[in-house]
Amino acid sequence: MSLFSKKQRPGWLCLNLHADRVDLSHVLLVGKPRPEILLCESFRKEGSDLDTLKRLRKELNLDRYQCITLLKTSQYQMFAVDAPNVPAAEAKNAVRWSLKDMIDYPVETAMVDAVRVPGGEHAGRPAQMLAVAARNDAIAATVQPFNDADIDLEVIDIPELAQRNVAKLLEEDGRGLAMLCFDDAGALLTFTSGGELYQARQIEVSLQDFASGTDVEARYDRVALELQRSLDHFDRQFRNVAVSRLIVSQVPDGARLVEYLGGNLTVPVSLLDLEQVVDFPGVPELRDPLRQSQCLQLIGAAMREERAA
Repeated sequence: MSLFSKKQRPGWLCLNLHADRVDLSHVLLVGKPRPEILLCESFRKEGSDLDTLKRLRKELNLDRYQCITLLKTSQYQMFAVDAPNVPAAEAKNAVRWSLKDMIDYPVETAMVDAVRVPGGEHAGRPAQMLAVAARNDAIAATVQPFNDADIDLEVIDIPELAQRNVAKLLEEDGRGLAMLCFDDAGALLTFTSGGELYQARQIEVSLQDFASGTDVEARYDRVALELQRSLDHFDRQFRNVAVSRLIVSQVPDGARLVEYLGGNLTVPVSLLDLEQVVDFPGVPELRDPLRQSQCLQLIGAAMREERAA
């Protein structure tokens, strides 16, 4: 062993690049009664992506972390497909070819991964998988600035699975949870149970839409309609999983939104409060519920389970 080897910090660090900033979050799971957020900060870009990442790598010793980033929703597609009847080792390749007529580019140029959806075979229908496809060049473009800055990305994840990591902390045993989270890009609705992702969909309403103060009722109507359709669809697909409640991340005047949704949906609705399930004594700005909304997927990605030693 080298006398000059660097000790790697436990947990995962998520770095997300945006047009004007870089967001970072570091979360520790092992050895803690509850997940602890050790870092959650946004750094304004100075120069190019590469310039900013190089600066942060030096200032924050990023080479000591297990690093992860999230794809943007425009960079990939998710599909529900029948699980192929092949050995587990061959499943991913079989899923790849099942997508060839679903994507508008050659499947040979796609990066494909998939997760199994539990319980479908017990509902009288084929077992399902959620398959994710992204163009190889989109993956390469995501990785390039990190590679050039000498930051070793170990994982590229998607927002749906990051949100799943937070949702599982809020689930009730044996029940399903619907979770709707808003950020600057839009809204993501996930359905989880037992810590597993069952369904997900995007809704084109963002945090900024609520800040405008105009057409509020029409916006509430639209969100409620999309949610009820999604709840009905989930109930038809997974009759063995009862959704116990819907949790909504904070938006401007969020209590009013929750009251409206609660009066128009068939499940109880409450606002997300990360302090119920996560500790962040060194990150006081996360006591602001709107900051929680902005950072939820960033934090969720950093809640990835530790890899085996």
